[in-house]
Amino acid sequence: MSQGSSDAASLPPLDLEGLSLWLVERGMRGQRLGEQIAGFCRRIYDAGFPMKRAQMGMYTLHPRYGSHTFVWRPEVEGIEHVPREHAVQSRDVYLKSPVHHMRSRGLLALRRRLDVEDPEEFVLFPELRAEGLVDYAAFIVPYDPVQVAALAKGAGAAGDTPGPGGAIDGIFFSCATDRPEGFDQRQLDQVAAMLPYLAICAKSRLTYDVASTVLETYLGRDAGKRVLTGAIERGSAEAIRAVIWFSDLRGFTKLTDSLPRDVLVATLNDYLEAMAEPVQAHHGQILKFMGDGLLATFDLTGRDDAEVCRDALAAAAELRAALPGLNEAREAAGKPIMDFGLALHLGEVFYGNIGASERLDFTVVGPAVNEASRIQALCKELDRSILASSSVRAAAGDDCGLESLGFHALRGVRKPQELFGLAD
Repeated sequence: MSQGSSDAASLPPLDLEGLSLWLVERGMRGQRLGEQIAGFCRRIYDAGFPMKRAQMGMYTLHPRYGSHTFVWRPEVEGIEHVPREHAVQSRDVYLKSPVHHMRSRGLLALRRRLDVEDPEEFVLFPELRAEGLVDYAAFIVPYDPVQVAALAKGAGAAGDTPGPGGAIDGIFFSCATDRPEGFDQRQLDQVAAMLPYLAICAKSRLTYDVASTVLETYLGRDAGKRVLTGAIERGSAEAIRAVIWFSDLRGFTKLTDSLPRDVLVATLNDYLEAMAEPVQAHHGQILKFMGDGLLATFDLTGRDDAEVCRDALAAAAELRAALPGLNEAREAAGKPIMDFGLALHLGEVFYGNIGASERLDFTVVGPAVNEASRIQALCKELDRSILASSSVRAAAGDDCGLESLGFHALRGVRKPQELFGLAD
């Protein structure tokens, strides 16, 4: 323990018999992280460990969040889960935290009295002190033996952030008590001895959660779930009926020749976000971003055709309504602006794995996808941002807000198709 630990009055040893097996069993079941941690905290508390607050954190792999934090209190049922955004690590709340202090100094354990003056005061401590807590202990349990040795030797900032492939790198656990004498050291050692079991229990679930997040992020919610549950063989696909959303940005190619790389990427992200939000809000699944384009589906399986088509049309209307505001704000900031073209088409597609034997893509293919692409190519020619096929119009019903634009030839399609525009 670091400087600041107290020789607390003795308490009887904790009866933790069976706790390690209990943790391993829950890890093997893949119990949710919050339930694992809450159960562990409740068991050691009921065994006589006088903590009034416990916190556990770990890194994760997520496009928005860099870590998870769980806070447990004995008087509250369950546990509080706080996902931490990536940017939080640059803020004072992290730079002046016990976990940063320990990682940057290679410490595996830390102990502080909260009722004495401390020159290394952490941002968290006034909050703990306000709750009447007087003794604080924290531990890091790394998963990598090399990292354990590095931390134990005090390897500077090497353990402060996860290295390549090290997003799941271990756990941070802390606890605090309001017992005037503080924690009993023998009890604290018993709890510390249980933390590797808690860590491996958490890792079993976190590994699954990370895999699920990565697949959902890159493939889409449904496609990611299918791959995670075994749909990974090349050629495994099924025929489904879906509304196909095929959109791209107008003017992007021109911008690629004139904008610095970072500005170009930021511009593209702004507009792809604007296209993605209404799709996801109306039960659509984004299958892929293709440069400045977006391919999504609204699955008809198990749902009413008219309801699904109206979801897709509502998403299109929201995008059209939102883009002028985005462009106005960007123009006011001196940033480049773009427009979009979108096609909606209803048809049968093959949904599943295609590609090389060791590099697959989970997507949709078929004539209906090609037709959606051809319809989208006519947006500029017809001076419309949104076009829909006759199949969407027929399924959505007479009052869906679509107006006929006549029959038009689609490249590679034998007969001219009637197209519809979304009325103002």
